[in-house]
Amino acid sequence: MDDRKKSFSVVALTVIFVVFCGIFRSLLYYMLPRKRAGEGEVVEGESETKNNSNNIKEVSVTSPIKKHRIVATAGTDLTPDNNVTIGNNSSSRSSGGSVVEPTFMAPGDANHNDIDEDLHSRQLAVYGRETMRRLFGSNVLISGMQGLGAEIAKNLILAGVKSVTLHDEGVVELWDLSSNFVFSENDVGKNRAFACVQKLQELNNAVVISTLTTKLTKEQLSDFQAVVFTDISLEKALEFDDYCHNHQPSISFIKTEVRGLFGSVFCDFGPEFTVFDVDGEEPHTGIIASISNDNPALVSCVDDERLEFQDGDLVVFSEVQGMPELNDGKPRKIKSARPYSFTLEEDTTNFGTYVKGGIVTQVKEPKVLNFKPLREALKDPGDFLLGDFSKVDRPPVLHIAFQALDKFISELGRFPVAGSEEDAKKLASLAANINDCLGEAKVEDVNPELLKHFAFGARAVLNPMAAMFGGIVGQEVVKACSGKFHPLFQFFYFDSVESLPTESLDPSDFKPLNSRYDAQISVFGSKLQKKLEDAKVFIVGSGALGCEFLKNVALMGVSCGSQGKLTITDDDVIEKSNLSRQFLFRDWNIGQAKSTVAASAAASINPKLNIEALQNRVGPETESVFNDNFWENLTVVINALDNVNARLYVDQRCLYFQKPLLESGTLGAKCNTQMVIPHLTENYGASRDPPEKQAPMCTVHSFPHNIDHCLTWARSEFEGLLEKTPAEVNAYLSNPDEYAASMRNSGDAQAKDTLERINECLDREKCETFQDCITWARLRFEDYFANRVKQLIYTFPEDAATSTGAPFWSAPKRFPHPLQFSAADPSHLHFIMAASILRAETFGIPVPDWVKNPKMLAEAVEKVIVPDFQPKEGVKIETDEKATNVSTASVDDAAVINELLHKLELCRNNLPPGFRMKPIQFEKDDDTNYHMDFIAGLANMRARNYSIPEVDKLKAKFIAGRIIPAIATSTAMATGLVCLELYKVLDGGHKVEDYRNTFANLALPLFSMAEPVPPKVMKHRDMSWTVWDRWILRDNPTLRELIQWLKDKGLNAYSISYGSCLLFNSMFPRHKERLDKKVVDVAREVAKAEMPPYRSHLDVVVACEDEEDNDIDIPQISIYYR
Repeated sequence: MDDRKKSFSVVALTVIFVVFCGIFRSLLYYMLPRKRAGEGEVVEGESETKNNSNNIKEVSVTSPIKKHRIVATAGTDLTPDNNVTIGNNSSSRSSGGSVVEPTFMAPGDANHNDIDEDLHSRQLAVYGRETMRRLFGSNVLISGMQGLGAEIAKNLILAGVKSVTLHDEGVVELWDLSSNFVFSENDVGKNRAFACVQKLQELNNAVVISTLTTKLTKEQLSDFQAVVFTDISLEKALEFDDYCHNHQPSISFIKTEVRGLFGSVFCDFGPEFTVFDVDGEEPHTGIIASISNDNPALVSCVDDERLEFQDGDLVVFSEVQGMPELNDGKPRKIKSARPYSFTLEEDTTNFGTYVKGGIVTQVKEPKVLNFKPLREALKDPGDFLLGDFSKVDRPPVLHIAFQALDKFISELGRFPVAGSEEDAKKLASLAANINDCLGEAKVEDVNPELLKHFAFGARAVLNPMAAMFGGIVGQEVVKACSGKFHPLFQFFYFDSVESLPTESLDPSDFKPLNSRYDAQISVFGSKLQKKLEDAKVFIVGSGALGCEFLKNVALMGVSCGSQGKLTITDDDVIEKSNLSRQFLFRDWNIGQAKSTVAASAAASINPKLNIEALQNRVGPETESVFNDNFWENLTVVINALDNVNARLYVDQRCLYFQKPLLESGTLGAKCNTQMVIPHLTENYGASRDPPEKQAPMCTVHSFPHNIDHCLTWARSEFEGLLEKTPAEVNAYLSNPDEYAASMRNSGDAQAKDTLERINECLDREKCETFQDCITWARLRFEDYFANRVKQLIYTFPEDAATSTGAPFWSAPKRFPHPLQFSAADPSHLHFIMAASILRAETFGIPVPDWVKNPKMLAEAVEKVIVPDFQPKEGVKIETDEKATNVSTASVDDAAVINELLHKLELCRNNLPPGFRMKPIQFEKDDDTNYHMDFIAGLANMRARNYSIPEVDKLKAKFIAGRIIPAIATSTAMATGLVCLELYKVLDGGHKVEDYRNTFANLALPLFSMAEPVPPKVMKHRDMSWTVWDRWILRDNPTLRELIQWLKDKGLNAYSISYGSCLLFNSMFPRHKERLDKKVVDVAREVAKAEMPPYRSHLDVVVACEDEEDNDIDIPQISIYYR
């Protein structure tokens, strides 16, 4: 029976069951999950973009006509053993009879329609298309659906693998609700795998999700590319891994466990596994300045950017002039790599003499890994992947501990009981016996205290640990299915015993309370659980990090008590591109407020969560919302932000109110966490990354040498032509007199340029018909890619020299060549189409359907008369890299401005009443709006001018749209790590050495954990303080009383300021008249400060000297006047 017939038969059978058998009624909801527009599916009428456009992108075909709803059947397979399959079966999709006419696509974008780029854009920025395609063809088994299994499944379903099969023979217990976000109390007693299906399916309806609820056999593993076991005996693991290792082709096998605050991962991807890209980084490049004729040859590069090459790297050369032997494409090994040079392991003595030019590019070679099967690796584990360098002795102990736990369970048929000293001793004894059999590999100290903690929490799966390991293992599965990134080789062990309460606990503290938090209580005790429930938490941001944090804290029970409260805020709304990471959102939430939807979803995970959702940006403008009282009542702040400025503001607030701040961030496969703890650590703003290097203005405008320069220019041109100029036109038309006066007042080159652009828009380049728009686009092509280049090479010929006699066109400059327009070139025609459509939009001109027909568009373009161009003498082209503006000032700017304003007045009189243009704001995430088509066209034509490699529209979107690469796995790991620190913060009493900051790169993989840096301590007399301290003076003091208060501390205050305003300085005699005034009154009088009713104090900065006239940097002083 073919798949389609089978699907219809199954649906018919299901309907019969539902009608005649009441016991199957609840299954209907499982079989009909809400749909996300996935491959080959278009949902009409649901907004997918910020501007509520109904032109929703169809994945399989780009169509100029109205898109019809394409219905995909949700196939449900009910087999005798109650296994369930839910998801979109591609063979059962129907086109609904709609007819779609073909159109041309952007060059380089053909055959890419199998990936929904709107949905997966951030993930594509990390993985690339080839890896995504491999994922889309991968079938994965996850066995064990407690918290860890659910987290791994979530990350893989969001990534978009072909299918995920969930296996579990057990049933949901109340215990499981501590870690599995898809379970509710209503699921208790149901099979775990079956209870997960519906909610996991909502994450991505393009993934087929199946269940297996009976005993697994090794032969069943042959259906999968990767298998993950989260709860399996060692005996069974050995059997399954042997089968996977020896299978042809090999099946990637992963065994992972989370036991309380301890976790482990083992990977076996077969005897020969090929890694196609070990780190996911773009190949490093350099622009050559010189190459010597030596053995070995010295290659020097321009100092535009530091080289990132390392000794042993392979590189290839291209575009080298004078030494053509190097342009053969042969990889060559380098050594003695330095910031701007390296040595080539090659004799170039008899090569031609280097003249100029050349690019050197790193060659990334595949790497073959030989994994050992589990049976061998247990005895000879090799090097463990180390995460915390303060625990270098831990992995060998934990390697033994996990084997001892397996033996304990096999002998006693249960886990050790939390708080049972007897069980802990039994486990320690088993560990000692295993250690004694290791011979030379025997561990000197098996650490009985560590094993005791391990035994006490062995049965519990904690949510933060599940989130962390769910991220790690999810990424390993992606590696196994795609060959992208270096796999974990082969064991990784981790513990966070520092998260345990500082005070010793009685065994009775661990006893279950018949609550959903019993697993967590078995590790931390009931006292810490109460502190979690009563915490007052502020989560700033509800994007990818925010969604994960909400899920974690809901499962942990944070703010779920009568005294607890969680506040979350985010001023953003949900977009389609969010859905591949921000897992609390569904496609029907697009356009809704992120914080509101996320809060509702978190409350469904744990109905006892006391949560308030706000839509306010956190910043100075919202201090009336997030006022002193709000901050003072908080227990902890968790940042889930995506920009540095917002992080710095929240950091200052936490510093001021002395509140713990848990900070984290992600970038592709990388993530970091930073703990900001009052008086124990430095604050977030204490150290900053260097500012991002910006390309000089002249490079971007006239001398680009990489595609980034071309895209920066293209983005600038888009905004100038389609947003800023139309907006300036409207500003002028709204109030001509006022606008003219402001331009005259400015009287500079910028004002002149603005008026020239407005004049062009309303006069010479004014469009009234669509043919006018095509004419404008064709003449723009000629101006950008032919005339400007002709002028440039006329002003600076190829043999031009600088004032020092050096060749002008030397690296990194690239000599350009003008383009000749051809309607036969699809890229030229596509540029015209995108430009004319956007131009028409700004003028409110309807776009005809024929513009998307290449033949008809070419005919329209042929009608355009393109004037001849003659380069001019004396044209100034900016070459100074320090220049910030390409416009040149002139002594007669004022006269020109008056003339332009006169012309504008004449133009305005010829416009229809009420005429306005429509400025276009750049929106990168709507592939139907032609924004990226225009920008990619601009950039690629410019790149062609300068012989720079071109990029497709997707790569252009990443660069021009400044898209931050993001994947679910690194986000999950970061939030899991932060929540392990949250236990410490809410417990209180932990020392700085108990906390951990982390940097991780899942691509390598690399985990680097370290103690936070303590704050800098300043001292005076017997006093000491840090950046965390704030001195407080109450009772509404005068300036004199403030100065005397400091004098009593041995400090002579000579200057007092409020904000940027000076309230007092001892050098100014008139300031002495203010000494007997209240500080707050001086601030009102001098600084014109407004004291809102929610504020009870003001903060002043005082400059002081000690008795020896040395400046002393003292804390900020808060003056309370109410």
